[in-house]
Amino acid sequence: MTSPLDQPRSAAGQPPLEPALPATASIPATLRHPAAGRFWLAVALTGAWTGLGAAALTRLLELVQHLAWPAPGDGLLAAAERAGAARHLLVLLGAGLVTGLGQVLLRRLSSANGIDTTEAIWFHAGRMPALRTLGSALLSVLIVGMGASLGREGAPKQVGAVLANAFSDRGGLSDEQRRLLVACGAGAGMGAAYGVPLGGALFALEVMRGALALRYVLPALFASAIATAVSWTVLPDAPTYLVPAYATSASVVAWALLAGPIAGLVSVGYVRLVRWADGARPGGWRRLLAPLGALAVLGAVSIWFPEVLGNGRDVSQLAFVGRVAPALLLALLALKPLAILLCIRSGAPGGLFTPSLTVGGMLGGVLGHAWSWAWPGVPPGLFALLGAGAVLAATTQGPISTVVLVMELTGRDRSFILPLLVAVGTATLVARTIEPRSISDARLSDEEVEARRRLRDQPRR
Repeated sequence: MTSPLDQPRSAAGQPPLEPALPATASIPATLRHPAAGRFWLAVALTGAWTGLGAAALTRLLELVQHLAWPAPGDGLLAAAERAGAARHLLVLLGAGLVTGLGQVLLRRLSSANGIDTTEAIWFHAGRMPALRTLGSALLSVLIVGMGASLGREGAPKQVGAVLANAFSDRGGLSDEQRRLLVACGAGAGMGAAYGVPLGGALFALEVMRGALALRYVLPALFASAIATAVSWTVLPDAPTYLVPAYATSASVVAWALLAGPIAGLVSVGYVRLVRWADGARPGGWRRLLAPLGALAVLGAVSIWFPEVLGNGRDVSQLAFVGRVAPALLLALLALKPLAILLCIRSGAPGGLFTPSLTVGGMLGGVLGHAWSWAWPGVPPGLFALLGAGAVLAATTQGPISTVVLVMELTGRDRSFILPLLVAVGTATLVARTIEPRSISDARLSDEEVEARRRLRDQPRR
């Protein structure tokens, strides 16, 4: 397959315009399209099976977490706070052993190299090695349940992408249709895992596919809606974060104007560190030993700071209602990113959505407490929530999907929308100005990022 990097260039130095697609290869905009039946059936099947996969993976993660950190009715943070030092060390050493053995086993079972979903969509027409990708998804669920400082959404996204690729094969879809369907599958996994159907659809288009074109909207909406509806037959239909109806004020809007650019700058550094950590993953025999050492360190730190364990959902919930002390916010602002980078550097697979949200929550909380000294009156939890949205938008470079995701994750649609838009918009603008890469692009080279930009911006006939 010819890489976009190898395309001939025009006299102006840009790749030539993409030739017009055959009628059966384009995205079906109506049911009269020649390929409508095959395409829309693949969309429906992708949504349904992704919803089942996300529900199964979520239940598996909960089971692993309960076995590793037993605490009936409580989350990971509460269980870890009550656990002794020996459990912290033994469980994380176990997670390191599972990570190392899992990586070695995946190399033995599949000769195909792992391909990131973003890389697959842009440079491999959505084609992914199924066994390697599904094995990595299962491994991430196991170690995140044991306490690795990564997100649980990575596994449902990978499953959705693999299923979309498989249904594209069965339906004989074109490369253009496959790219969109794989992005929709990944977004449907996100939507089903967190119960955010609209946010999952927009994430598929804005972050994974890189375009909010009208012909892409309906497939993404249907895939995510079906996946979420199916997952709700097993998982609870409830907001991920419970927050009060915060009121907007002049103070918080002014804070958002100043904090947004800071969040953008922090996000640039965070993305670059994620890229470095991903590029420095161990190879050879170090695949087995590096996770043991890294996760043992994480276990030791978690004895004093159990908040560094897992994806960060529990500590974010506390921060969003103002129940995290300023000193702890400041400590976690340093420790949580380091824990994330340590896990990535060790080779542990997992998502970055919720961990990035948590980093933003800590940043917003710290900046909010400083702001309250000069202009008091704003609930501290609101600062943390806005900071979470700003950093998430800047690191994913998906401002629209982030705004919708924050509203769906909290079940609040208007109470803080104005300062959220200000913080998200300014943070994303600053981040994009300095760094074209997002956390979804961490495995792409500079040449591939530039090639993706050209492909994304290339007009169609």
